[in-house]
Amino acid sequence: MTLRQFEVFLAVARARSFRRAADTLHLSQPALSQHVRELETALGARLFDRLGRTVHLTEAGRILENHATRLFATLSDARQAIAELQGLQRGTLSIGASTTPGTYVVPGVLSVFRQRYPTIEVTLQLGNSKQIEALVRAGELDLGVVGDGGSSLAEASLAARVKDELVLVVGATHPWARRRDIRPAELSSQPLLLREPGSATRQVTERALAAAGVAYRVSMVLPHTEAIKQGVLAGLGVAFVSVYAIQAERATGRLRRLRVRGLRIARHFHLIHHKQRRLSTAALAFMELFGAAAPARLLRHVRSQARLGPRPYRPPPEPDRSAGTVDRPSGRP
Repeated sequence: MTLRQFEVFLAVARARSFRRAADTLHLSQPALSQHVRELETALGARLFDRLGRTVHLTEAGRILENHATRLFATLSDARQAIAELQGLQRGTLSIGASTTPGTYVVPGVLSVFRQRYPTIEVTLQLGNSKQIEALVRAGELDLGVVGDGGSSLAEASLAARVKDELVLVVGATHPWARRRDIRPAELSSQPLLLREPGSATRQVTERALAAAGVAYRVSMVLPHTEAIKQGVLAGLGVAFVSVYAIQAERATGRLRRLRVRGLRIARHFHLIHHKQRRLSTAALAFMELFGAAAPARLLRHVRSQARLGPRPYRPPPEPDRSAGTVDRPSGRP
């Protein structure tokens, strides 16, 4: 048995598809199937039931999945321990984040981290809070950043947190756009856009509205904060979103923030890790930066990025052929 066979096995188990697993690993399907057959032969057990285009783990496959996950977590810990012999000059760090902090908060912290430790290879994976917690539980992520509503993990350790607030936003052409606040009873007259089940933003919003006795009418469920904002801009309804998520739209006047009288939805973004896993030096360094990240400084960073906007494309200069040679333009376009 080889590590590659276990890697292929886990890819198929998670994708529930030989084709998708082959795409993920950049293997041909025949080569991937051969790895699975060899592993099944070595173990003397069938690992997958093939039902049409999807595959399902057998009982033996479920047992192996648990052990294989722990195997790769142990190998990751070993690599980190060896890398730490050279301090923070080498190493890797895998971070998962729910969509709101992962899109609007974590990049600012990673910017500082990259400046301090440019040789550490960092990966960032996004999902909702429930998905990120599951990946931390499985040992596939070193750290996770999730919103209030979790963590439900028995294995998770809360390492640090950053303050956030969910605010009501409407589009610039909405009848409420020129108002500063509304009465709670008025909210029931407007369609409300919500995140999907498993989202901490949704859990916190529903909990706060219920506790305040505020009636509301859900018109649409969308899977990402950006989709929520686009829905508000398109006139599909109103929404509660993080203050970090609306800096660009507020700067341009496309979204307006309203106060709901007597209602303030404050929460935190939590940094979590598996308490039974040994944290690498890189993970500890990121935890320190995240814990020191002041909300005011993060908001200033988000606002500055919003003001800068995307860099315009500038075409390279025309080559000078007058002397029979071509000058290569230097720098980035």
